[in-house]
Amino acid sequence: MSPYQAKIAVIIPSYKVTAHILDVLARIGPEVAAVYVVDDCCPEGSGDLVEAHCIDPRVKVIRHQVNGGVGAAVITGYMAALDDGMDIMVKIDGDGQMDPGMVPDFVAPILAGEADYTKGNRFFDLEQIQAMPTIRLFGNAVLSFFNKISSGYWNLFDPTNGYTALHRDVARSLPFARISERYFFESDMLFRLNTLQAVVVDIPMNATYGDEVSNLRISKVAGEFFKKHIKNTCKRIFYNYYLRDLSLASLQLPLGVLLTLFGIAFGTREWIHGSAAGVTASAGTVMLAALPLLVGIQFILAFIGHDILSVPKRPFLRTSRTLQRIMTAEQQAASPVTAPVSVPGWQSTPLTEEEQRIVDTLNIVHPVPHHDSRPVG
Repeated sequence: MSPYQAKIAVIIPSYKVTAHILDVLARIGPEVAAVYVVDDCCPEGSGDLVEAHCIDPRVKVIRHQVNGGVGAAVITGYMAALDDGMDIMVKIDGDGQMDPGMVPDFVAPILAGEADYTKGNRFFDLEQIQAMPTIRLFGNAVLSFFNKISSGYWNLFDPTNGYTALHRDVARSLPFARISERYFFESDMLFRLNTLQAVVVDIPMNATYGDEVSNLRISKVAGEFFKKHIKNTCKRIFYNYYLRDLSLASLQLPLGVLLTLFGIAFGTREWIHGSAAGVTASAGTVMLAALPLLVGIQFILAFIGHDILSVPKRPFLRTSRTLQRIMTAEQQAASPVTAPVSVPGWQSTPLTEEEQRIVDTLNIVHPVPHHDSRPVG
């Protein structure tokens, strides 16, 4: 897709951001084709404020009759953008912490075919980290660790960062009805993206902390986040290692867990019995407890290493384009007298060597019929 053809939309969930929303809208650049302000039943009437004072024709206000949470507001924006034919949807907050001028930075990897989804990361610049409140710094570190495990994106950090960009093809494949609609939204999105094997890229950014007030209370959501991360971890491992594929890692994890538990249980039992009887355990007993424990830990570490190396690397978008380009090439080869099939964005680009090899392989398995153009009779 050419950058000149891409239609970029900005989605802004709006809840208690009347002090900053107009300034955020004023700083959105000309590369954006549409702006969707989703008033999530804001008690301050942010939607009314935007309609009364913003004259930008690109801005459209969408209202929720009931507060659904940040996730529900973003999903509403996604749906509206898809209905309007937008290609890339960028989500930013309306509290002024995110620079709208960085929209091109978030869109560029998607346009280049290097990513399906981009997200901000406030931890690239060590100098800027010092400006982050200590409680946020600690909370993000803990959340990032749990999110790496539950989402499978071991290369990402700052999972709750709300500055994101998503391609329409990936958006259409996401089960929005099953994605968490409140503060777990960003983390749940990463889990769902992993089930599609979508490539996610971190974009370095700086955050501005002013007089805005966060609606997130860590004490209220910590337990909920922990349970949901555990649930997503189990689901992801089942999907990737037992439902979609079976590999050596599929055996390493259960064997590792069983051997580790056996070593701990057997060793603990023998230690208790020996202590009660005043008898020192024999070398064989010690080895029977230690060996399964050591082997089990090695199996678990091997599984984790495999999981880290399994981070998606080929964009979902590129795979989709490759399939469509190959189908186009086959159709043209099968019907040489008809006009070429138009595939927007890449119709004039020749097949890559990898794509040509796939076409050649398909032709060997399913040869393209030869069309004899000589007149009959």
